[in-house]
Order: sequence, then structure tokens, then C-alpha cells
Amino acid sequence: MKRVVVVGASHAGVSAVEELRKRGFGGEVVLAGAETHLPYSRPPLSKEMLDGSVVDADGAALHPRQWYHEQAITLRLGQRAVALDTASREVALADGSTIDYDGLVVATGVTLRRTAWTVDSGELFELRTKDDAVRLAADLPRIGHLVVIGAGFIGMEVAASARARGVEVTVVDVAGWPMSRAFGERVGNWFCRLHEANGVRLQCSTGVDEIRRLDGRTTVRLTDGQVLTADAVLVGIGTTPATDWLTGSGLEVDDGVMCDATLATGVPGVVAAGDVVRWHNPRYGSPMRVEHWTNAVEQGAHAAATLLGDPQPYAPVPYLWTDQFDARTRCVGVMAPDDDAAVLTETESSLVAVFGRAGRVHGAVCVNAPRELVRLRQAIARQATFDEILPAGSH
Repeated sequence: MKRVVVVGASHAGVSAVEELRKRGFGGEVVLAGAETHLPYSRPPLSKEMLDGSVVDADGAALHPRQWYHEQAITLRLGQRAVALDTASREVALADGSTIDYDGLVVATGVTLRRTAWTVDSGELFELRTKDDAVRLAADLPRIGHLVVIGAGFIGMEVAASARARGVEVTVVDVAGWPMSRAFGERVGNWFCRLHEANGVRLQCSTGVDEIRRLDGRTTVRLTDGQVLTADAVLVGIGTTPATDWLTGSGLEVDDGVMCDATLATGVPGVVAAGDVVRWHNPRYGSPMRVEHWTNAVEQGAHAAATLLGDPQPYAPVPYLWTDQFDARTRCVGVMAPDDDAAVLTETESSLVAVFGRAGRVHGAVCVNAPRELVRLRQAIARQATFDEILPAGSH
């Protein structure tokens, strides 16, 4: 290969170019991304950049510009990929130009779910990019009441960060408890109590009918008839894989770019990595898509290795985290709200719960419990049963 193109100036994309150079690839490497910023870390967007602990937005850059020069990485920033022709091996960019490739890494991540809600005054926020975080952080001092629509990880992190700045916060979600896609009711309700103890109001099991601007304030009318009055609204109702540009490319897309266990797409010379990927994880025997920093970094390096002729199965025990108030939450494995679940420890300040099916544990959530995290991660890796993990007589 003479030229490798990485589409997506993300954690996964940067990890891929790092690995290409580490493995001695001496050809041309092009890193293309939709944003004009140098690639940056996304976890601080909903945490440190909002709660005031980090005020230098440029500090989130993964590498300084000089690093890309030293590594001979050609940056094509501010140019979104709009099409892929795998027959001619060309990526088309929004400015009308194309880039030829011998090898391609698809790392375009996810985009925010679109809604029909609009507020002419600009008091409607979203949080996906650095520009979004900078705008919201700058406005927080004048926001008395922030309504957050969506009680997923990002919504709850924003709620905690805003409360740290003294902002009144109400979180609205159609689900019955926060972070419902990951946790069952008991764990979700523990986070309800955490947020309520810190002054966050939660309106669960209700949706949003309308958002309007009236007499200088924003009103949010809920499906249960309540009307909330706010200074600003953050919409965080989830994401979808950024795959529109792959229409007609020949890549299989189904809730992400479909890949085998090695992160190869099935199209010669094309691999994928990060939030956009749905791959077969041989550890669990099923396809999965993971939206988190650790997975993106690991997959970027793994996809680059596959592209360079070292196709090993990628079979991790997924790991993710969220920090909300003084609760340092670490999750390992996979879990779903309808899994069998057992709570091992539950206090006001800590929580340990395990999730599984057919008698085997395949996921765990640990809040302020680092030792249990290590133990349970090892147990999940060896496919331990509930009987092995739970205390005798507890079930």
C-alpha cells in the first residue's frame, strides 16, 4: 500500500494513524475530518469543560499540530466525507475533491439524533462537538434553569456539571429511570437518588410535546401536561452511526458498519473502527456496537493492524465510565435493562451490580468500588456464573 486514508478525525482515527506509524508503515497517511479543530478528546465535553475545572478548550487536543507534521500525517480537516467509491477506491469530500486510497479506515463515529424542535433565539443546545461545549460553557453563568431532554450518560453528566456551576436543572426522559439503555430499574433508581440529593429534578416516564419561546423564556410542554419554564434547553436524546456517506459503497450497514471479528468490512482494503462499527465479538458470540472512548482507541489500533496484514480477532470485555458528582462509575462487559441482575453492594455512596443471562455474568457496574471492578472484570472474562460471584445464600 502506498496511501492509507483514515476518515474521521476522532479517537479511533487518531489511534489508527498512530498504529500505522508504530508498525512501520512508511507510505502516505491522510487523516480527514468534518471539524476544523485538531482531533480532540471528547469525554471532557460533558464534564470538565462545563463544570469549570478546565477552561482551556485547546487543552483537549489529542496531539499538537507539530506531531502530525513529525509523523508525516496529512490533515484534511473541515472536510466532511460525502461518498465512498470502493470500485475506484476514492473518498469524496464536501469541497468537491476526492482522495484515492489503497487502504481505508472508516472512523466517522456517530451523529446526534435530529428532532423537530427549534427555538429561534438560539436557546436550544446540543452537545457533540467542542464548539457545542464551548458555547454551552460560556452561557452557563447566565442560565438560571436548564432543562435537559434525555437521561442518557451525556444528559446526566451535563446535569451534574451544570449543578456544579449552581444552575437549576430538570432532566426529562420517556424512560422510567436514567441511563435506561444500560441499566435496570434498581441501578437506574440509585442514580435518580444521587441526582435528587444534589438538587437535580427528574421527570421520567414522560416525553416532550413542544418547545417554545415565550416572553423571553423557553417553555417545554411535556406529554403528561406539565409545562417547564427554562432559560435554556439541552437536547441529548441519543446518537446514530454516521454512515449516510456510505450509501451505495458496497459496505454493509446495519446500525453501524458491519465488520467481522478482525474489524474488516468484507470490502477489500477497507476496515472500520470506533462508534460507527458493529462487529462480531467472539467473546460474546454476537455483533455489538460500543460507543465509548476506550473501545474507540483500541479498535483504531486493531483496525490499522488488520489493514497492514495482521488480522487478529478483537474480543474485548467492553469498558466504559461516567463521573457524576462524587460517583465514579465504571462498567465492564455488556448489560441491558432486561438482563438478570443482582446487586452485591448498595449504599448512599457506592453500588455494585452484576448483569447476565442463562446463569452467566456478562456485565457489571461499580460505583466508587475499584477493587470490585478488578475482580468482576476478571470474572466476566472467564465467563463466571452468578453462583461463583454472589455470596452463598444470597439468591
